[in-house]
Amino acid sequence: MATPALQAKELGNKAYKAKKFDEAIKHYDQAIDLDPTDVTFYNNKGAVKFELGDYDGVISVCTKAVEIESDKSETDNKLIAKAQARIGKAYMKKGDLDKSMYHYDKAITEHRAPEILRDRAEVQKMQKEKERVAYINPGLSLEEKAKGNSKFKEGKYAEAIEFYTEAIKRNPSDHVLYSNRAACYTKLMEFGLGMQDCDKCIELAPDFIKGHLRKAALLRIEKPVEAKACYERALAIDPNNAEARAGVSHCYQSLKDLPPEQRAKQAMSDPEIQQILKDPSMQVILEQMQSDPSAANEHLKNPAVREKFSKLVESGIVSIR
Repeated sequence: MATPALQAKELGNKAYKAKKFDEAIKHYDQAIDLDPTDVTFYNNKGAVKFELGDYDGVISVCTKAVEIESDKSETDNKLIAKAQARIGKAYMKKGDLDKSMYHYDKAITEHRAPEILRDRAEVQKMQKEKERVAYINPGLSLEEKAKGNSKFKEGKYAEAIEFYTEAIKRNPSDHVLYSNRAACYTKLMEFGLGMQDCDKCIELAPDFIKGHLRKAALLRIEKPVEAKACYERALAIDPNNAEARAGVSHCYQSLKDLPPEQRAKQAMSDPEIQQILKDPSMQVILEQMQSDPSAANEHLKNPAVREKFSKLVESGIVSIR
């Protein structure tokens, strides 16, 4: 038969599950009065205090739990870990991440429970984000950018990257910094890293033409279809941009010089070509034109169909005999 203290605890648990938090605290307090050495009662009361948003109350009652269990000749490490983790969680809610991490570290020295490790990792993530945000300083970013620009002009691209990287840490929302660092990576033939920076630049500033031009330059040798799409996006921003216009012409010529099979393979990576081929009406039209070539003349009277068909022909997807 359960002791009066355990009976009070069970009543507290039922009230807690029913979200009757004030009633639950009364029962847990009764259990503590009947047996002040059972740390479970304190931990449960701490859980209720947490639900009520009384984080100072959580810290107080769970600190008491740690003291009581630590003074025993035979301690239950799991109970101490649970109390320390709850203190850590309360400090996290109060915004004191350093104290939160301190108590989570204390908790895992007692017991490395998966849920404690998970919550500790979340606090650590919050700490890093807080440090990252605190480090942002647009003024200092401009100073680092200027140093990077100087090194770039001197042809010291690796050193320029270091300054641009520091500038990005100081102002991660400045799209120009990613574009500048991409130029350095390109000079050093680090094309993968250059592409990542171009993509980030475009994500931050879709209308910044240099981001598209630099990405196109990285793609034009091995992926002319994708490069052409980048140049076309640049022309949508500035129809008179000479570099973009020359780039489109270069890509067309590069594709034209490829064997038909290779040209068609390249074209399949073009989002516009993919969209045309997925168009149900175009699928029907292409099937009809294949089975009945004379149907082509009728379909091509439609300007929209004619434009899409021309793109398929230019890309090598469709051949005319």
